[in-house]
Amino acid sequence: MSPRILVIEDNPTNLDLMAYILNAVGCTVLAATTAADGMRLALEEQPDLVLCDIHLPDRDGTEVARLLRCDPKLGGVPLLAVTALAMVGDRERILGAGFDGYIAKPIEPEQFIPSLNSFLCLRKVDGQ
Repeated sequence: MSPRILVIEDNPTNLDLMAYILNAVGCTVLAATTAADGMRLALEEQPDLVLCDIHLPDRDGTEVARLLRCDPKLGGVPLLAVTALAMVGDRERILGAGFDGYIAKPIEPEQFIPSLNSFLCLRKVDGQ
């Protein structure tokens, strides 16, 4: 069974890129463009991994992390922030909110899957 990964991202270009890469390595991608839709999908689908943008139109991604961590069914699901935040203290604040890891934007396709492999074992995309 392929890993099911929920991507919560409001930027269509970033969402398409992550979905493309994840599909290429055999993942099933669940996509949401708002925090509310992402949390609903997470509860309904119980994915194997959640990738969440920090700046969403309806709610901050750190709040999404806190809410998902409070749910007994989702508390153990790996949760990774995907963000352009790079100021001193941002990484610590994000991890302190309940995220298990941090992927910097812009997404570097050749580093994306290796960044996820400590949370899921995914096969490499051809040429990577």
